[in-house]
Amino acid sequence: MSVLAVGMSHRTADVRVLERVTVAAVDVPKVLGELLACPNVSEAVLVSTCNRVEVYAVVEAFHAGLADIAGVLARHSGEEVAALHDHLYVHYAAAAVQHLFTVAAGLDSMVVGEAQILGQVRTAYSAAREAGTVGRTLHELVQQALRIGKRVHTDTGLDQVGGSVVAEALADAEAELGGLAGRRALIVGAGSMGGLSAAALRRAGIGSVVVANRTPANGDRLAASLREQGVSATAVGLADLRDQIYAADLVISCTGAVGAVITTESVSPRSDRPLVLCDLGLPRDVAAGVADLAGVRVVDLASLQRRLADAPSGIDTRRAGEIVAEEVRGYLAAQRSAEVTPTVTALRRRAAEVVDAELLRLDSRLPELDASVRQELAHTVRRVVDKLLHAPTVRVKELASGPRGTGYAEALRELFQLDPHKPAAVAAPDEVDAAARTSFLNSVVDGGS
Repeated sequence: MSVLAVGMSHRTADVRVLERVTVAAVDVPKVLGELLACPNVSEAVLVSTCNRVEVYAVVEAFHAGLADIAGVLARHSGEEVAALHDHLYVHYAAAAVQHLFTVAAGLDSMVVGEAQILGQVRTAYSAAREAGTVGRTLHELVQQALRIGKRVHTDTGLDQVGGSVVAEALADAEAELGGLAGRRALIVGAGSMGGLSAAALRRAGIGSVVVANRTPANGDRLAASLREQGVSATAVGLADLRDQIYAADLVISCTGAVGAVITTESVSPRSDRPLVLCDLGLPRDVAAGVADLAGVRVVDLASLQRRLADAPSGIDTRRAGEIVAEEVRGYLAAQRSAEVTPTVTALRRRAAEVVDAELLRLDSRLPELDASVRQELAHTVRRVVDKLLHAPTVRVKELASGPRGTGYAEALRELFQLDPHKPAAVAAPDEVDAAARTSFLNSVVDGGS
């Protein structure tokens, strides 16, 4: 049983492809259920954000597990596996661990260092727990990833390498409008991204904010929070969207709706002042034709993706990468050491069985032996066996933490004839290289098994 990560992100797919594959929050339990129903998947966590869709799963075997996961993603997107082939990346065993730790640290984000991904990983884990698709392996792995993400942001200045996607979008808006202080903003959507947008607008000195949301209570909550922080804010329903867009200087839309929320009909023509629309929804909230309207500038995820693709990293990014590498080594060493424990237990159990059998033979051969002498003999034999086994079992645990550690457990099982079908046996994960993964994906595309 090993961890397999299958997904796509802003690094491998453009926004149009990501839009088709992204999983809305309401659909996450259904997709998780489909994953767990696959014959080769025993645990699953689904991370779905505006920049990535990733499945982390515990699988019986690499090829079969990959086929199951790719099939679920293809069915959900309505595409053939062949259409997703060029955009999918696959990480297995140690590589999957490293990828998740890198993602949680913010090193794989569109804006390096943004902290929002940490909350998104935590949300994905919570959803998987509620759906009953998390077991011991992914529980421990994700908790470790969350801890590493916190450590990176505490021990480095990675947060200053670049702001969140929200901050980057607002930087464009500020340049277009000549500043945000005193301006009127409209936030469409009161979810987590809407909350981040509200906080960023407050820090920028925005004059007033209107929150438009499908659920009035959520919009009221966000508006009330802004008022408590000294910002003039009100909440409205989506029925008032056209009038609110006309009155605004800046619109930030982040609803997560399936279809476009802001269409060309939603934007009334005006010539007296510019309008900036920041579309942070995935799928897009703003219809394609809106960007062609006079006086309207649209900042969307696709434009941010192009601009931020080659953003500089700096010394904090390198330090964060060192932390991730260190944590990956520690995690894998601990896993390898834990894998040998059942074999050591089986060895000690075998030794105890041999001692018991020999003491029983002694009783049958010397039935007249004094009870106190018999007891002392038993203690002596057990002490001798314990001392003989102590150094090898301690050493094998130390050796097991190394890259080739699983071989020592196999040697113990072979030398002492430990039953590989008992719980003491440890199965080492197969090593699968990039060429094998590519070959398999090609076989799926070509109709192979």
